[in-house]
Amino acid sequence: MAEPKNEEFLDDIDDAEAEAFAEEMAEIDDEALELEQIRAERDEYKDRFMRALADAENARKRSDRDRREAENYGGSKLSRDILPVYDNMKRAIETVTDEQKEANAALIEGIELTMRELLSVFKKHGIEVIAPEVGDRFDPKLHQAMFEAPLPDTRAGDIIQVAAEGFMLHDRLLRPAQVGVSSTPAG
Repeated sequence: MAEPKNEEFLDDIDDAEAEAFAEEMAEIDDEALELEQIRAERDEYKDRFMRALADAENARKRSDRDRREAENYGGSKLSRDILPVYDNMKRAIETVTDEQKEANAALIEGIELTMRELLSVFKKHGIEVIAPEVGDRFDPKLHQAMFEAPLPDTRAGDIIQVAAEGFMLHDRLLRPAQVGVSSTPAG
Protein backbone atom coordinates (compact mmCIF):
# COMPACT_ATOMS: atom_id res chain seq x y z
CA MET A 1 0.00 0.00 0.00
CA ALA A 2 2.88 2.28 0.35
CA GLU A 3 3.17 2.52 -3.39
CA PRO A 4 -0.18 4.24 -4.04
CA LYS A 5 0.75 7.03 -1.66
CA ASN A 6 3.99 7.47 -3.60
CA GLU A 7 2.05 7.86 -6.85
CA GLU A 8 -0.30 10.40 -5.33
CA PHE A 9 2.67 12.38 -4.18
CA LEU A 10 4.09 12.28 -7.72
CA ASP A 11 0.72 13.32 -9.13
CA ASP A 12 0.68 16.31 -6.78
CA ILE A 13 4.16 17.31 -7.99
CA ASP A 14 3.09 16.92 -11.62
CA ASP A 15 0.00 19.03 -10.96
CA ALA A 16 2.06 21.67 -9.19
CA GLU A 17 4.58 21.75 -12.03
CA ALA A 18 1.79 21.92 -14.61
CA GLU A 19 0.17 24.75 -12.66
CA ALA A 20 3.47 26.62 -12.37
CA PHE A 21 4.12 26.04 -16.07
CA ALA A 22 0.65 27.34 -16.94
CA GLU A 23 1.24 30.44 -14.82
CA GLU A 24 4.61 31.04 -16.49
CA MET A 25 3.01 30.60 -19.92
CA ALA A 26 0.25 33.03 -18.98
CA GLU A 27 2.89 35.56 -17.84
CA ILE A 28 4.83 35.02 -21.07
CA ASP A 29 1.64 35.45 -23.09
CA ASP A 30 0.84 38.65 -21.18
CA GLU A 31 4.40 39.92 -21.73
CA ALA A 32 4.25 38.99 -25.42
CA LEU A 33 0.92 40.80 -25.76
CA GLU A 34 2.31 43.86 -23.95
CA LEU A 35 5.43 43.75 -26.14
CA GLU A 36 3.29 43.55 -29.26
CA GLN A 37 1.24 46.56 -28.10
CA ILE A 38 4.43 48.52 -27.45
CA ARG A 39 5.73 47.64 -30.93
CA ALA A 40 2.44 48.76 -32.51
CA GLU A 41 2.59 52.02 -30.57
CA ARG A 42 6.23 52.49 -31.63
CA ASP A 43 5.31 51.88 -35.28
CA GLU A 44 2.45 54.39 -35.01
CA TYR A 45 4.79 57.05 -33.54
CA LYS A 46 7.39 56.30 -36.20
CA ASP A 47 4.76 56.72 -38.93
CA ARG A 48 3.57 60.01 -37.40
CA PHE A 49 7.16 61.22 -37.14
CA MET A 50 7.90 60.38 -40.79
CA ARG A 51 4.71 62.15 -41.92
CA ALA A 52 5.60 65.20 -39.81
CA LEU A 53 9.07 65.27 -41.39
CA ALA A 54 7.55 65.03 -44.88
CA ASP A 55 5.06 67.81 -44.06
CA ALA A 56 7.87 70.01 -42.76
CA GLU A 57 9.94 69.40 -45.90
CA ASN A 58 6.95 70.17 -48.14
CA ALA A 59 6.26 73.36 -46.20
CA ARG A 60 9.90 74.40 -46.55
CA LYS A 61 9.85 73.79 -50.31
CA ARG A 62 6.52 75.61 -50.67
CA SER A 63 7.79 78.61 -48.70
CA ASP A 64 11.00 78.71 -50.78
CA ARG A 65 8.94 78.65 -53.98
CA ASP A 66 6.59 81.34 -52.64
CA ARG A 67 9.55 83.50 -51.61
CA ARG A 68 11.17 83.16 -55.06
CA GLU A 69 7.87 84.01 -56.77
CA ALA A 70 7.40 87.02 -54.51
CA GLU A 71 10.92 88.20 -55.35
CA ASN A 72 10.47 87.70 -59.09
CA TYR A 73 6.85 88.65 -59.58
CA GLY A 74 5.89 90.71 -56.51
CA GLY A 75 6.33 93.96 -58.43
CA SER A 76 4.34 92.86 -61.46
CA LYS A 77 1.45 95.20 -60.69
CA LEU A 78 3.77 98.21 -60.38
CA SER A 79 5.62 97.06 -63.51
CA ARG A 80 2.35 96.84 -65.45
CA ASP A 81 1.35 100.29 -64.21
CA ILE A 82 4.63 101.88 -65.38
CA LEU A 83 4.44 100.50 -68.94
CA PRO A 84 2.30 103.42 -70.21
CA VAL A 85 5.07 105.77 -69.01
CA TYR A 86 7.49 103.86 -71.26
CA ASP A 87 5.02 104.02 -74.16
CA ASN A 88 4.50 107.78 -73.78
CA MET A 89 8.22 108.49 -73.53
CA LYS A 90 8.89 106.36 -76.60
CA ARG A 91 6.18 108.17 -78.58
CA ALA A 92 7.59 111.53 -77.46
CA ILE A 93 11.08 110.58 -78.65
CA GLU A 94 9.76 109.21 -81.97
CA THR A 95 7.72 112.35 -82.75
CA VAL A 96 10.60 114.80 -82.27
CA THR A 97 11.59 116.39 -85.57
CA ASP A 98 15.11 117.38 -86.57
CA GLU A 99 14.20 121.04 -86.14
CA GLN A 100 13.00 120.40 -82.58
CA LYS A 101 16.18 118.42 -81.85
CA GLU A 102 18.29 121.41 -82.87
CA ALA A 103 16.18 123.95 -80.99
CA ASN A 104 15.76 121.90 -77.79
CA ALA A 105 18.84 119.65 -77.82
CA ALA A 106 19.30 119.60 -74.04
CA LEU A 107 15.62 118.79 -73.39
CA ILE A 108 15.55 115.99 -75.98
CA GLU A 109 18.82 114.60 -74.64
CA GLY A 110 17.34 114.60 -71.11
CA ILE A 111 14.28 112.68 -72.31
CA GLU A 112 16.50 110.14 -74.11
CA LEU A 113 18.67 109.72 -71.00
CA THR A 114 15.55 109.20 -68.90
CA MET A 115 14.36 106.56 -71.37
CA ARG A 116 17.73 104.75 -71.20
CA GLU A 117 17.58 104.86 -67.40
CA LEU A 118 14.04 103.42 -67.46
CA LEU A 119 15.22 100.59 -69.72
CA SER A 120 18.17 99.98 -67.35
CA VAL A 121 15.78 99.71 -64.39
CA PHE A 122 13.57 97.36 -66.41
CA LYS A 123 16.55 95.13 -67.16
CA LYS A 124 17.70 95.20 -63.52
CA HIS A 125 14.29 93.91 -62.41
CA GLY A 126 13.90 91.28 -65.14
CA ILE A 127 11.56 93.21 -67.45
CA GLU A 128 12.33 92.59 -71.11
CA VAL A 129 10.82 94.41 -74.07
CA ILE A 130 9.09 92.28 -76.70
CA ALA A 131 9.75 94.24 -79.90
CA PRO A 132 8.40 92.34 -82.90
CA GLU A 133 9.35 93.52 -86.38
CA VAL A 134 7.16 93.78 -89.47
CA GLY A 135 7.44 90.42 -91.23
CA ASP A 136 7.88 88.34 -88.07
CA ARG A 137 5.47 85.48 -87.45
CA PHE A 138 2.55 86.10 -85.10
CA ASP A 139 2.99 84.25 -81.79
CA PRO A 140 -0.20 84.20 -79.67
CA LYS A 141 1.93 83.62 -76.56
CA LEU A 142 3.70 86.97 -77.05
CA HIS A 143 1.48 89.01 -79.35
CA GLN A 144 -2.09 90.30 -79.34
CA ALA A 145 -3.67 90.75 -82.76
CA MET A 146 -5.34 94.17 -82.85
CA PHE A 147 -6.56 93.71 -86.43
CA GLU A 148 -6.21 91.36 -89.36
CA ALA A 149 -5.99 92.50 -92.99
CA PRO A 150 -5.04 90.93 -96.30
CA LEU A 151 -1.79 92.39 -97.60
CA PRO A 152 -0.15 91.38 -100.89
CA ASP A 153 3.24 89.69 -100.73
CA THR A 154 2.70 88.41 -97.16
CA ARG A 155 1.72 85.10 -95.69
CA ALA A 156 -1.18 84.60 -93.33
CA GLY A 157 0.10 85.12 -89.78
CA ASP A 158 2.85 87.61 -90.66
CA ILE A 159 3.02 90.78 -88.58
CA ILE A 160 2.25 93.77 -90.82
CA GLN A 161 2.20 96.54 -88.19
CA VAL A 162 3.38 96.98 -84.59
CA ALA A 163 1.05 99.18 -82.53
CA ALA A 164 2.77 98.73 -79.14
CA GLU A 165 5.66 96.71 -77.76
CA GLY A 166 5.06 93.96 -75.25
CA PHE A 167 6.88 93.11 -72.04
CA MET A 168 7.97 90.00 -70.16
CA LEU A 169 8.71 89.86 -66.43
CA HIS A 170 11.25 87.06 -66.16
CA ASP A 171 9.31 84.22 -67.82
CA ARG A 172 5.81 85.70 -67.45
CA LEU A 173 4.02 87.91 -69.92
CA LEU A 174 3.29 91.36 -68.49
CA ARG A 175 1.70 92.73 -71.64
CA PRO A 176 1.55 91.22 -75.12
CA ALA A 177 2.87 93.19 -78.07
CA GLN A 178 -0.06 94.70 -79.95
CA VAL A 179 0.25 93.96 -83.64
CA GLY A 180 -1.61 93.89 -86.93
CA VAL A 181 -1.57 90.53 -88.68
CA SER A 182 -1.84 89.58 -92.32
CA SER A 183 -4.70 87.33 -93.31
CA THR A 184 -4.53 85.07 -96.32
CA PRO A 185 -4.30 87.42 -99.32
CA ALA A 186 -7.54 87.53 -101.29
CA GLY A 187 -7.46 86.18 -104.84
